[in-house]
This record gives sequence, C-alpha cells and structure tokens, in this order.
Amino acid sequence: MGILDEDVVRVRESADIVAVVSQHTQLRKVGTNWVGLCPFHNEKSGSLSVSQTKGFYYCFGCRASGDVITFVREMEHLDFAGAVEWLAAKAGITLRYTERDEGESRKRQRRLTELMEQAVDWYHRRLLNGTDAGPARGYLRSRGFDRETVEQFRLGWAPDAWDELNRALGAPRDLLVDSGLGLVNRRGRLQDFFRARVLFPIYDDQGNPVAFGGRKLPDADGPKYQNSREGPLYNKSRTLYALNWAKADVVNSAEAIVCEGYTDVIGFFRAGLPRAVATCGTALTEDHVRHLKRFTNRIVLAYDADEAGQAAAERVYEWERRHEIEVSVLGLPAGTDPDELARSDPDALRKAVGEAIPFLGFRVGRVMHGANLATPEGRSRAAEAAIDAIREHPDPLVRDQYLMEVAGWSRSDIDQLRAQLARPARVRAERPTRSARADDDGRVLLAERPTAASVPRESVELEALRILIDRPADIADRLHPTLFREGLTRRAYLAASTAPIHDAVEEAEPAVSDLLTRLAVSEATGRVDDVLVGLALEASKRAMVALQGEARGAADPLDYAPTIQGLKLMSDDLLGDEPSMESLDRLLAWLAEHAVDLGC
Repeated sequence: MGILDEDVVRVRESADIVAVVSQHTQLRKVGTNWVGLCPFHNEKSGSLSVSQTKGFYYCFGCRASGDVITFVREMEHLDFAGAVEWLAAKAGITLRYTERDEGESRKRQRRLTELMEQAVDWYHRRLLNGTDAGPARGYLRSRGFDRETVEQFRLGWAPDAWDELNRALGAPRDLLVDSGLGLVNRRGRLQDFFRARVLFPIYDDQGNPVAFGGRKLPDADGPKYQNSREGPLYNKSRTLYALNWAKADVVNSAEAIVCEGYTDVIGFFRAGLPRAVATCGTALTEDHVRHLKRFTNRIVLAYDADEAGQAAAERVYEWERRHEIEVSVLGLPAGTDPDELARSDPDALRKAVGEAIPFLGFRVGRVMHGANLATPEGRSRAAEAAIDAIREHPDPLVRDQYLMEVAGWSRSDIDQLRAQLARPARVRAERPTRSARADDDGRVLLAERPTAASVPRESVELEALRILIDRPADIADRLHPTLFREGLTRRAYLAASTAPIHDAVEEAEPAVSDLLTRLAVSEATGRVDDVLVGLALEASKRAMVALQGEARGAADPLDYAPTIQGLKLMSDDLLGDEPSMESLDRLLAWLAEHAVDLGC
C-alpha cells in the first residue's frame, strides 16, 4: 500500500526544489545551479549545490544529498509518504493511494488527530478557568509552574466526572475509544479515560497530539501516573514526550537529553536547556534511539543509568555501534532530580549537562567513587568490579583506555589488569565498520561504508556520466558498459542508463546513489565527441592489455597480432587535435562487440 507512483512523480516534478531549499538557507545562482550554506551541518563557505532542472541537491562538505522529497523528509522529519503529502499540499495536488482503504485510513487518522486537538484545548481551558481545578492549580504552583509554563506545555485538568469530556466533544463512540479519550466500562457505557488528574499532552515530533500523561494530585488515591493506552495514534515505545518542542534545540546543540518524567523535561526547559525529552512510562528503546538519530548523534541520559544494570549496558553499546551514536550520562548531586535542581540551582543543572560523561565512564566512575581506596583489599575489589563493567564494552581500544584509568586509581599493574580482563571466556567478535543495504530480493547485505577514498578521481568517465544525466539524448546511444572501468563508475552507468535518474538514485546501492546525485548537481561542460574519444582510448588500452595477456598463454601468440595492431591503428587515429570520427565509431563498435570475449 502507498501513494500511486505516478502521483509521486507528479509531486516531484511540480515541486520547485530551489524554492523549498531556500526556506532553510539562502541560495545564489552559479552557472546553471544554485549554491548556498548547507543546512545539515555548520559551515562558513557554501558547499550545498542545488540543480533546479534535475531536482537534486548535494553537499560537497557533509555529502547530504537527494531530491526534493528527501530534503523535506530530512528537514521536516517526515516519512516518505508524509513528505509527499507535505509537498502535495503545497502544490494543491490530490493524491491517490494504491488501495482505497489506505486513503480512508489516513482520513480516519486525521479525524482522530483533530479530536485529540479538541481534547487538549478542552482540558487546558478547564485547568485555567475551571472552579474544580483550583487544587490542581495550587499543586502546579507548588512545583514552580507559573501560568506561562502551563500555557507553553498546554497542561490540562481532567475533572472528576463520569463522561464530561466525551459529552463536550460529541464525537462517535468508536473515535473516542480509538483516540484513547474514552473507554467502554463493564456496563457497556462510554466514560472518560482520565478523571481527576493533571494532564501532560504528548505530541508526535510534528506537533500532533497523540496521547496524555495524567498525574494524580498528592492526596488522591490511585497510581501516581496514568498514561493513554496505545492505539492508532500512540505507541509508547516510539514516542518521546516534548520532542516536538525540543527538536530545534536538539539539532542546534547536537545533543538530546532523555529524562524519565514530564516534569523533569519541563525543568530542563525552564533552566534554558530546551532539548530534553522523556520516555512515556517505558525504558529507552531502540525505536526511541532510531527516532532521535534523525536529529542528533549524541544522547545524554538524565537518570540513574547504573540502576539498569548489565542488560541495559549491553543494549547501549549495541545501539552505539549499530546507529553510530554516543550515549553519555548526566551526573546529578545525590538525592536530586532535574526538576528539583532546575528550581533550586539551574546553574548546577546546566553545568552537569556540560560535564556529562560517556556511559561506560559513568559506570566505572560509580565503582571508583563507591569504593574504599584506602586499603589494598578495597582497591583490589574495586578494580575487579570496574573490570566487570569494562568487559561488557565491545571496543577493545575503549576497554584498554578505561583499564589504564583503573590501573591509576587502584595502583595496579596494567598488564595484570589486561590479563584479568582476558581470562573470562566471553570474548566478543569485532564487527567490521559497515553499513546495511538490501539486494534485489530484499535480503540484507553488508556493504562497505562509502568514504572519501572510495569516491573516484575526476575523469572522463565522470564527465560522460554527467552528460548522460544532463543530456541523455546526446550520448546515451553511443555508450556501453565496456567504456567504463569495472567498479563504481560502471555500476553508476548501468543504473543511470536503465532507469530515469530519480529512480536510479532511489534504487541504487549507497555508493552509486551518492555518486549519481553528486554528478546531477554538477554541470556537464565537455563536448560529447571529446568525451567519447577519451572513453574509447582508455577502453582500448584495457582491451589491448587483455589481448596481450591471452596471447602470452596461447599456443600461437601471433594469432592475436592482427587484432592488437588493428586496435592500435584505430586508437592512433583518435590522437592529436583532429581525431577521426570514423575511427571513433569503428572503435566504439568493436569494443561493444568484443566486450564479452575480452571479459571487459
């Protein structure tokens, strides 16, 4: 299921990529392209190039790239369908879906979201103005929440009534239940899900309300917190409270602070650190990490990471490896939490964030600070406990760095500590630094991550690809795989010559996609004939080398002499200021005909 392919193409072709990118950075025209500062990383000179005619962008600094849909996905933090819908709304295009039910499903999602927005407003007004909300307002004032904070986070009050919200909204029963605002009790009656609670609205990262977290007043009965049930709008293992407000500062500061509770998040905001989010009644999950990775590579845990134990450590290290993130831990004074510290000493909270230390460093530090280092026995026990924590980390270089720290404060010989670390049988196999991709059958493969060294040097092959992308009618019929060396440029040619450029970029392996996008935002300046001459000369050299290799192993090497001599004569006709176009055509035809025989 999804948006019809022709509608995706229609949206892509009608969107002005320069206009969309210009909403986030200033562009100036240079030649046929537009250039500006890249919005994906900090820089002083413009590395971003945008091709208005081809509809691609490419940053030569951080290598961010893609088409207008990719740009909207990255900047607005949407999925593919959401980005297409965002662009379609701007262009006034009505989208069609591959199944009618999907269109209806999205309409229902919108109705549920609108219902949640109405509930947020209703609860918020009740807190501000309701006579029954007096105790709730008093409780919030006691926690340091002024009216500005209450309005900023849209806090609300659910009255201690049977179905007052549901009657006020007047929505169908199925929508009230699916939104989580109502429930059907044992008698079959619809009643409000939240009663007599201060409510913290929970939004997705686009600012759409999806759930509530309800806190009881101090003297009330029942559990301290009650969260919305999961449903069509809400999945607690993927949702982070306040990410909709925090994401801008998360991007600007390059870190996200993860808390345990809603009031802790608000405390960080009040302390001038508006990059805090909270899990919604669950531990931090890989889905949370994957979601935060879209905004930053650094996560700071603002709760007691040591309580999670070894299982949590193993997950954190795996997340660091798999998602290329850095997890640090906030060290707070004993007996305090972020909410309390934000009220009593916001400077200390800000300092703690600035001094957050890596996850393993925090765990080893806990051992050190809790140990009796005054005696040999105490130092020995502490070193043993620290080694147990260090052993869980998968990177041997990181393990050794911490071992040296332990050797220092425990007054131990480093070689003895290394020997002790190596004793247990739990040895982790080191994994190669690779990135995942899928083959044609959808199987996950491991592919080397593209690096600067893997990008080919500027060559006639790259110029041929530029012309193929820019002016395919001028060159496509005269190109064939033999003209490209085996490797990245040949794979790029095969991708670009068999599909429209946007499809080629989308479907190709990462290295090919990166190369094609980079070439798409570069202007082709070479003459077609000159480029073809260069390709033919290089390909003929490779062919002659292959023929000479076969001749050396043949019964009669002289059998190959006429062919090699003919190749040399055609190649010689292409040298000089006025290459023979007739010889060029004959050489191109010969190379195409004998490619399989030569293994080219």
